[in-house]
Amino acid sequence: MSSFKELTNSDTPVLIDFFATWCGPCQTMMPVLDKLKEDLGDQVRVLKIDVDKNKALATKFAIRGVPAFMIFKNGKQVWKAAGVQPLHELKAQIQKA
Repeated sequence: MSSFKELTNSDTPVLIDFFATWCGPCQTMMPVLDKLKEDLGDQVRVLKIDVDKNKALATKFAIRGVPAFMIFKNGKQVWKAAGVQPLHELKAQIQKA
């Protein structure tokens, strides 16, 4: 298993989805993320992180509610948002990165 640092240290933007299995809005985001991946293909990498299984990581990034999203490029956080995000917003932020 790669470390978080290795996974986010990439020229390709990495979208992190902090979620929980019991979270309704997180379930709502699943088809949006699938469509994002379908539309952007190799232009983005999507990582899903279950906050209940990765409490230390959620704490490190001050994730207080799910879903929460972050975009990393070359190991640096370039965007962060909480709550359900529309597809066009995620695309815009990834293309900006």
